[in-house]
Amino acid sequence: MHGTVYPLQPVIPPSVEALGAVLHRTHVPVWMPWPLPVGWLFTGVAYAGDDRSGGRGTAVACSGPGPLGGPGELILVAEELGVGLGARYAGIDSPDPGSYMNIEKPPEAKVLAAGRPTPLWHVYRTPDDRAVFAGEALGMWVWAVMWPEQSGLLMYDELVLTDLRDVGAELDLVPCGALSPRLLRP
Repeated sequence: MHGTVYPLQPVIPPSVEALGAVLHRTHVPVWMPWPLPVGWLFTGVAYAGDDRSGGRGTAVACSGPGPLGGPGELILVAEELGVGLGARYAGIDSPDPGSYMNIEKPPEAKVLAAGRPTPLWHVYRTPDDRAVFAGEALGMWVWAVMWPEQSGLLMYDELVLTDLRDVGAELDLVPCGALSPRLLRP
């Protein structure tokens, strides 16, 4: 009924080695703000896919000080159409954000993804504890899910998203923190 359903692999605690392992298994971008906002750390990674098909959706978690004070968390998801990993973190009942966005209006945020301006629209009808934005980059969905909702202000800071598959030796410079519990249970 749902078509192909890619399994969610176990969440991998944050380390440069674990990140490198995911980079070699995935067929979709592994987005991270680069450089990370001041005080922010990489806090885990997950992917959907299997050994035969490889990763078809990735989720990278980062944590740091929120724009209005207190802690903030961000999960960036890249996925092929219909995977549903971003929807899981966004808390919506559809695998894709299309019916939860109003693309007739101008986008609420813009990021630079892989060197290209990328519009992101606010995703409506999500739980009140988070802010969710989605758009398209490199022919795939890109989702930004932030806790608490006020951390959504981070999206107005012109974030630069880098596909970590293209980083090379700079990967060793990624600062790691404690595993984000949001990756386990959004």
